[in-house]
Amino acid sequence: MNYDHATDVAHAGVMPAVAEHLSVPSWAGLAYLASGVLFILALRGLSSPVSSRRGNRFGMIGMLIAVVTTLILHGTGLIEIAIAIAIGGAIGFVTAKRIAMTDMPQLVAAFHSLVGMAAVLVAIAAYLNPAAFGIIDPLTGEILHVSRIEMGLGVAIGAITFSGSVIAFLKLNGNMGGKPIMLPGRHVINIGLLALILGLVGYFLTDQSAWVFLVITALSFLIGFLLIIPIGGADMPVVVSMLNSYSGWAAAAMGFTLHNSAMIITGALVGSSGAILSYIMCKAMNRSFISVIAGGFGGDTGGASGGAAAVDRPWKRGSAEDAAFLMKQAEQVIIVPGYGMAVAQAQHALREMCDLLKKEGVKVKYAIHPVAGRMPGHMNVLLAEANVPYDEVFELEDINGEFSQSDVAFVIGANDVTNPAAKTDKSSPIYGMPVLDVEKAKTVLFVKRSMGGVGYAGVDNDVFYMDNTMMLLADAKKMVDDIVKAMAH
Repeated sequence: MNYDHATDVAHAGVMPAVAEHLSVPSWAGLAYLASGVLFILALRGLSSPVSSRRGNRFGMIGMLIAVVTTLILHGTGLIEIAIAIAIGGAIGFVTAKRIAMTDMPQLVAAFHSLVGMAAVLVAIAAYLNPAAFGIIDPLTGEILHVSRIEMGLGVAIGAITFSGSVIAFLKLNGNMGGKPIMLPGRHVINIGLLALILGLVGYFLTDQSAWVFLVITALSFLIGFLLIIPIGGADMPVVVSMLNSYSGWAAAAMGFTLHNSAMIITGALVGSSGAILSYIMCKAMNRSFISVIAGGFGGDTGGASGGAAAVDRPWKRGSAEDAAFLMKQAEQVIIVPGYGMAVAQAQHALREMCDLLKKEGVKVKYAIHPVAGRMPGHMNVLLAEANVPYDEVFELEDINGEFSQSDVAFVIGANDVTNPAAKTDKSSPIYGMPVLDVEKAKTVLFVKRSMGGVGYAGVDNDVFYMDNTMMLLADAKKMVDDIVKAMAH
């Protein structure tokens, strides 16, 4: 059969299943377009705490339109789909009601793992039954070459997302230690495995044997594990952002396999926005974006200066009464929240303290470092939960110049993001990372559990020992509660 005849046969109806699968009614195309626009508006809304609720609503409406459109287009098995949606929805509802805001980072990591596994399962289903997906070449009876690329990349990215997110969840949840786990020659291993996976995806074009597909999947699960275990707890915000990007690209790749434009649009939006956010986070932590992709970017230096804090240096200890007196006499107080506030769940008590200060005529502002906490925006979410006014919350670049004009910097559970060694000590693992200039305030009140520990980066903080610093050693919530009581008297 020559090419012209093959083309004629194809047009005559040899590939009706493929044509039927690829064809989408105009109304469905418009519906998917509308959902895509709503997803873009959702991202725009989520860029600011003020508009985040509206952004969430846009995202939910867009997803509802996409899901309903897909169900109408593929009207088979609706009962099974409805049961699956009901089960998944019930699990999601109960989880969302029960989860504490402090546990949100590990919940996000767990959700990323589910997105990755969904991509893997779709790829497996497409490989086992390509006819149902309309990806069979009518001339050869084999899977279309372009679909093999989509399938190989989709299963690879999905598997990496799944295993990497599982490790991130275990680290964030405390089931694994937060310290980096170093493997000898890990960069060479990671680069070699990535090259092998890409090579196998290329080989998959010429040989669609099951062993090729299975090896791609297995190696991708393995490298996802290897990419994350060398990363320490201090770098988890970037990891969460990076895995978010991976989950989006996995969804986009599967969107091509399913011929679903809504999945392609959504996945591309999530993937690109996650990549941009990862880049921003890398700049905030003075990390190389390429080293993030390679894995273990926090491992070479993180913890290099670990060990106990230098307690032999002189430092001043204060009480809740001292803190209450100093802040009530101040004109402006800048609050610097960190992960210690999240762990102690002190955000509500903190807002109560700030409300009392404002009644005394004190101006209160909150300074947020982009990598404070365990995920991007962690501190913003906690403060929003405590109903802290949005106009009192400022990012690093907007607030840093005001510390020198403030009477008190109240640091609650933040360490590395306030460490001036990042500006002066070239040997420090956090050197070059932008930090909040709390030491420039007239008085620094530093809430910390004890002097015996250091931040996740494993370096001591010179602010503890400065003449203008008063250490408030206690659980963050207990200390703030005590300060509130002292203010009330």
